[in-house]
Amino acid sequence: MYALLIADDPDETAILSLVLQRAGLAVTTASKLEQAMKSWSGRPADIILSCLTEPNPPEQVRRIRAETEVPLIMITDPIDERVQYELHEAGADRVFSRPYSARLLIARVRSLLRRAGGIPIFSLPNLNIGGLTLDPSTRNVQIKDSPPRRLTHLEFRLLHLLMINRGQVLPTDRIVELVWGYREDVDPELVRGLVSRLRSKVEADPRSPRYVLTVAGIGYRFGE
Repeated sequence: MYALLIADDPDETAILSLVLQRAGLAVTTASKLEQAMKSWSGRPADIILSCLTEPNPPEQVRRIRAETEVPLIMITDPIDERVQYELHEAGADRVFSRPYSARLLIARVRSLLRRAGGIPIFSLPNLNIGGLTLDPSTRNVQIKDSPPRRLTHLEFRLLHLLMINRGQVLPTDRIVELVWGYREDVDPELVRGLVSRLRSKVEADPRSPRYVLTVAGIGYRFGE
């Protein structure tokens, strides 16, 4: 398996290359984000680790997500909760702030690769339930004859999760584990915010949802 390491500091590049090798990965490095993304189709990887010192980390995540859905770990200087939130919303799977533990980073890399070991997103079939159609290849959702709307990385994960588990109530902590990729520090507000944004795209009346339903005190389910 391969990792793409995007880093502009030579010392950190050397250290993280060893960390990724310790996790069992062959490593390709790039010092610039645009360079790495332009060559992505010719040299894809199984996971991306980005630790650029450039400003605006959320925009870096959005640029990466425009090309690929593979697991993505971001390493940044210390940032506040708002920026961490924006990084996860943009599509980062895990965020580490400097200084970070190499041992924990190895564990996170292995964990994300295990979770990504299923069927590639582009080969998943379309889902059509109750007049709602979800296209995994484009992350578009369409309600009956309305124009399709593109979902963010996390919105797609949540809706796909609810649809393939229709008829089941998914607890909030389970949603965090499967959508964000980790179990600890479960923040119900994180899920509520994502649910609210998803409803704004799939519900005729988000205040009276038909598809993304709340089960009080437990979690959420897909309504048919």
